[in-house]
Amino acid sequence: RDGNPMSTLVTTEDTGHVRTIRLNRPEKKNALSQELAWKIVEAVDAAAVDDNVWVVALTGNGDVFCAGLDLGGSDSYSPHTPQMAMLDDIGWVGNFVLALRKRCDKPVVGGINGAAVGAGLGLAMACDARIVARSARLMAGYTRIGGSPDAGLSITLPQMMGYEKALRFMMENRTVTGEEALKWDMAGEVCDDDKLQDRLQEYCQT
Repeated sequence: RDGNPMSTLVTTEDTGHVRTIRLNRPEKKNALSQELAWKIVEAVDAAAVDDNVWVVALTGNGDVFCAGLDLGGSDSYSPHTPQMAMLDDIGWVGNFVLALRKRCDKPVVGGINGAAVGAGLGLAMACDARIVARSARLMAGYTRIGGSPDAGLSITLPQMMGYEKALRFMMENRTVTGEEALKWDMAGEVCDDDKLQDRLQEYCQT
């Protein structure tokens, strides 16, 4: 098992042919600063071009997968490599779906280890498959601030749930539990919190 930290905000670890990408801002509930969001995109893009990586696992450290945008953040981080700078026009919000669904032709499996809210839900739904902890809470939250869904949710949710169910979920500002995620077609599997990480690795290794 080889540890390969990309930064203090995102860490990566290879186990066999599985690359595990972890959001590593637990003290902020893995809320998305500009830097964290771009580091996720960069980590997925790096896995996409690594021939030794066959499957990508995406999860968070701590008890929350991703609490959404860090509304108190003021960082102005932007990608500094020439290749990534070309993607800056649509920002990390648009790149979540492009990186996970288009540029990465390897399966991306999300281990949703707690709440996934707003853009954090968008990140979770951009994965190809999801294993959700029983304590997970999935919520869009955009109607609370009069916003519209971003991070690809307007595409990914209707694909999985159907148009009307996705519309009701967002308009009614519903919160879906880990158990309910199966019924809402937001995940393919639910498991106990303390078994999630092991199950995520087991699934990705098969």
